[in-house]
Amino acid sequence: MSSRRSGFAGNKAYLPSKPCAVCGRTMTWRKAWAKTWDEVRYCSERCRRQKHAPTSADGPAHG
Repeated sequence: MSSRRSGFAGNKAYLPSKPCAVCGRTMTWRKAWAKTWDEVRYCSERCRRQKHAPTSADGPAHG
């Protein structure tokens, strides 16, 4: 099967992405998340731990 038909062809611009529920950072699909992509909500363990903590007005959690 040709990778050109699937649209990927090694170019990450074709991969799905979504924002982190805590900091808003864009997360790009990874093969490790193939079976659970719909359940992935956080970009990192740091954001997973902060999921219930209120965000500050200073800006995003990363930075």
